[in-house]
Amino acid sequence: MAITLHEDRPPAGRHAAVPSGSLFRRIYAPRTSDALAFSMSTYAMPLLVLAITRSSSLTGLAFALEWTPRIAAFVLAGKVVDRRGAAIVCFLASLLRALVLAGAAVALVMLPRGTAETVTVLVLAAVTGTLTQFSFVANEAVGAIVTRRAENRPHGVQSVLIGIDQSAMLVGPLLAGFLLLVGPGWMLGCLTGLSLLAAVLGLQTPPTPLRAGRPVGEHGPGSLRTGLRMLRKLPALRWLVAGLACSNLALGLLQSASPIIVVENFGRSSAEVGTLWSAAAAATLLAVTCCRLALSRVDLWGVGVVCATFASAACLALPQAPSYAAYMVLIALFMAGDGGLTVVLRTLRSLVIPATAFGTTLSLTMLLLLLPFPVAGILVAVTPPTHLDTVVLCCALVQAVALAITFVRLRNEPTLRASAHRPPHAMLPNEPSTTPR
Repeated sequence: MAITLHEDRPPAGRHAAVPSGSLFRRIYAPRTSDALAFSMSTYAMPLLVLAITRSSSLTGLAFALEWTPRIAAFVLAGKVVDRRGAAIVCFLASLLRALVLAGAAVALVMLPRGTAETVTVLVLAAVTGTLTQFSFVANEAVGAIVTRRAENRPHGVQSVLIGIDQSAMLVGPLLAGFLLLVGPGWMLGCLTGLSLLAAVLGLQTPPTPLRAGRPVGEHGPGSLRTGLRMLRKLPALRWLVAGLACSNLALGLLQSASPIIVVENFGRSSAEVGTLWSAAAAATLLAVTCCRLALSRVDLWGVGVVCATFASAACLALPQAPSYAAYMVLIALFMAGDGGLTVVLRTLRSLVIPATAFGTTLSLTMLLLLLPFPVAGILVAVTPPTHLDTVVLCCALVQAVALAITFVRLRNEPTLRASAHRPPHAMLPNEPSTTPR
């Protein structure tokens, strides 16, 4: 599927805003199906390994194997999106994911319990994670284009997209946990259906603009060099990505260790692990809504500071949680703060990265943000369950210090201190921030 190359400043009407009636069909519906499949697979795979092996080390290894190929796929995904467009990437990635999931469901029914079944699940986690990143980058590219066309409320579009993601995070873990109680085949069958739906809806995804007059090659928007160059030009984005990368180490550790903590330490079931993350997603969805309202009156920096404080305080308190209920409340507070930080990051990213290099720059920032996840899985794999609380506390301290340094350095950054309702053309990359480091 070919797409038309667009000039940096297209003729009037070429980049007109997507009509509101088609936003759901062309933007939000594909995102919903893909996000639900993403959330189910992310939280179900470590749970499935724990249920089969009863091993905390293999559970951490499964999390690391799930995220490592996802990270490796981001650079390639950005190049493909910039070169071929979002629609074909969404379609092919979702279709291939559906085929892989269907094949794995059949294999798990036929294979005996034991090593072969464990290896199948580990491979499935790696392959589905890789394919999911391609569809994610494509959906993010489309979301950024729509955000830039929302002249008066750019944060509103991103809040809706994050709301979709968090709604999927609310339903996905809970649904996956209950389906695992019935059997792995039911969960994989549901994931297969969602992936097929995402493939069909992805065909309606609008194309993303490419740079005209230059081939997509070594020095074009498909090059990792482009993303590095853009990140150097955008100090606000660079600092925020660095701070959130440290925060993601704590998030990844909690995601990979929570099945062990809830099942082994608190004696709960896999369904209650899903309930934990669904409750966290509900809190995040509420936080995203509050941030959306606050950004109409407060700048991005102020919202970011409040959210960073909530996330850091909750994470520091988690190792002392005396019960499952207290642990669930603290996880919810942590994820609420993290959701608010995501609103800040995505809004800033959509405003300052040029459309002609969005795919590769997005891929680079996501690469940096996701590197802590396999590290977290390895930490869980090598840590005895009785010492997980100590590791969580250390990561919480790293997160708190990193976020404090980040927002102190960004306190005078004009892009973050500008009003959220400021028209996005006033903060586009043609006028990058020049605040000294």
